[in-house]
Amino acid sequence: MDAKRALKDIQAGRPAPVYLCYGPEKYKMREFIQVLTDLLIEPEHKEFAVSKFDLSEISLSAVLEDAETLPFMVPKKLVIAKNALFFTGAKESSKIEHHLDRLTDYLKSPAEHTVVVFTVDADKLDERKKIVKALKDLEAAVPFLSLSPEELQQWVAKQAQQLGFTFTGEAADQLILYTGGNLQSLSAEIEKISLYVGVGAEASVDVIDQLVARSTEQNVFILIEDIVNVRLERAFVILEELLKQREEPIKIAALIARQFRIMLQVKELSKQGYSQQQMASQIGLHPFAVKVAEGQARKYDIEKLSRIMSQLADLDFQMKTGKIDKVLGLELFLLRLAA
Repeated sequence: MDAKRALKDIQAGRPAPVYLCYGPEKYKMREFIQVLTDLLIEPEHKEFAVSKFDLSEISLSAVLEDAETLPFMVPKKLVIAKNALFFTGAKESSKIEHHLDRLTDYLKSPAEHTVVVFTVDADKLDERKKIVKALKDLEAAVPFLSLSPEELQQWVAKQAQQLGFTFTGEAADQLILYTGGNLQSLSAEIEKISLYVGVGAEASVDVIDQLVARSTEQNVFILIEDIVNVRLERAFVILEELLKQREEPIKIAALIARQFRIMLQVKELSKQGYSQQQMASQIGLHPFAVKVAEGQARKYDIEKLSRIMSQLADLDFQMKTGKIDKVLGLELFLLRLAA
């Protein structure tokens, strides 16, 4: 079951007795649980009606015992249990024993007064497990997948509209690029931008540059974008900023190599007919990052990308062995790249 359908059922007064929330989009997952809480529990009842557990510290049996216990002074209760790694193929470091048969029995006759929500920090579930199959058969498994580039652009535009402003031209894409498509970061930055530009105004690319902080990885991502589009002056400004922040040139070179490796992977997967969403899953990236990398990769053929990777490996060796000044080596590489 997808989150939209689950929310419709909840709004119609038909919540499922158990939900298993998983997937890479944690912001949407938290939003779903918050909406579920608000619809299910009256504000004045939350202190008594909402229980939260960490399954890395407490057993599944204890969680289900709480679910079966009659609510105190409230009609309904909500039990939220995070770190439910036993639904995945991951090895658990915790010594807590979880008896999954106990959950199988609970699903046959769940408590009518309780909604149980399991969350797991994993992109996929282990569908070989009987309990996962049972939850999927009950349509209790709710995936929270990364938004596609188009969905992400629509989400950003909608958030801005709700706050009373709009983005101009490429400003929204610039914001997504600077935040890596992370919804939590995007939400915080959009709110900050709205306070800066005011109601009825437009946020430009210059406003994004001025207000939005960028990580080293995102700066390198943008640096490559500038090199690919022959914006040398801006690329060298970003490099200078990174060096002023005392970023190690070897680390910058490694991040550049990572981006070209992604471009090479995207190029090869694209030839095999993979969609952006499939490539994102295969490489372990946000779909928007794949979209940008795919655009960058169009400027090179596979042979050129392979040569660039070889040049970066050689640069790494020269920098580490002191055969070339680290900063000079980086600058020469970027100049050759843009030639």
